Amino acid sequence: MENVCGWIAQAGDSPLRDPLKGTQQADWLVIGAGITGLSAAHSLAELHPQARIVLVDRQRAAQGASARNSGFVVAHEHPGHAELQGTPGFAGYQADTAIGRTASDEVRKRIARHGIECDFRESGYFFAVSDPRKLTQVESKLQTLRAVSASAEFLQGDRLRQKLGTRHYQAAIWCGNGNALLQPAKYVKGLLDALPPQVTLFENTEISGLQRLDNGRIRASGAQGCIEARQVLVCLNAFIPRSGISDSGTFAMELSASLTRPLSDEEFQALGAVEPWGVLSTRPLGATVRLTPDRRVMIRNTAEYRAHDLSPGELATRRQHHVLGLQRRFPMLGAQDIQYTWTGHLSASRSGQPYFAKVEEGVFAVAGCNGSGVARGTLWGRLLAELASGIDSPLLQSVKGRAQPGWLPPKPLLDIGAMLRMRVETARARSEI
Repeated sequence: MENVCGWIAQAGDSPLRDPLKGTQQADWLVIGAGITGLSAAHSLAELHPQARIVLVDRQRAAQGASARNSGFVVAHEHPGHAELQGTPGFAGYQADTAIGRTASDEVRKRIARHGIECDFRESGYFFAVSDPRKLTQVESKLQTLRAVSASAEFLQGDRLRQKLGTRHYQAAIWCGNGNALLQPAKYVKGLLDALPPQVTLFENTEISGLQRLDNGRIRASGAQGCIEARQVLVCLNAFIPRSGISDSGTFAMELSASLTRPLSDEEFQALGAVEPWGVLSTRPLGATVRLTPDRRVMIRNTAEYRAHDLSPGELATRRQHHVLGLQRRFPMLGAQDIQYTWTGHLSASRSGQPYFAKVEEGVFAVAGCNGSGVARGTLWGRLLAELASGIDSPLLQSVKGRAQPGWLPPKPLLDIGAMLRMRVETARARSEI
């Protein structure tokens, strides 16, 4: 079966840019044209209007992982037990939430500045479970969320069914005032289409490594050419090792998702004509589900430790998992109702915190979105441009202070440990898949 992202199919293509050929000279080079790289290119153009900025992507710009995620704009994470108000971990949760709220606001600013039509909704979303035992310490979580300026409400039973149109979910915390939803491919395409003229983009250009030249410039080599720049920003997230950075403390995970056809008027009325919504599980590998503004259902309920795309047969197997998850929530939907199935990658770390660093003189990099790449990637692009430009701020210092991804064991120990952990988390999330 074909690996076709429904978000990208709906957003459409931007004009094709040429691949890199020959030698290009630039003041700034940004590697990776997803949300982070595009945000960085925009920010560099604002900070250095006379500079020449070159942006490269291994494939089509704005069609990688940034366009393939579930479209959650995360300001407020679901607080863990060690992060609740009154615990030692609450201070860290406060710091992360302050960053998250700023990141969420950065998305809003980009959308407004560039007039991006991306189905943006300020409606918040739900941390919801089928098994109420997987949503514990509810009152403490509500207090914690409200303490960091989130809107938070506990729903269960019929009240929750009336919001979601399904009896599958039995308990949930709705969280708003910063949390939002959008169509990710339309958002990242909007960033691409709004690139300023001093940014030159080369698509279908894989950079094989960075080399420091005698004159202090840095050469990035591709198959048919190279770019020599004074400063390089690496915005590859899950694929940061391709730039030669192998010690970021992050690793790649592969996720797969499906998007149905639009529900008919009769089917939609049977749900109660509910407003569009998004659900995140309280378990790391539980399903992510959305009912979109055009009445489609998106489900992501498979996640694996791997960095290579699934084969057509493997993707078909994951699609069957999506069908089972759909039918638990909406029994009238089956395999014949799925219109698109695709894969995407995210960059994860052991601690849940990013890698954000000056790697060496003239080279800066970020990775480790940990599933919150829409908002944080947008903010990271700006902050990485500011770091490279010598612009400091309390926000930048906070991000740098929290950027401790944690130690990872060497391969094959990492591979073995990660796969075992995934199996355990899958078992724990079974009722939520």
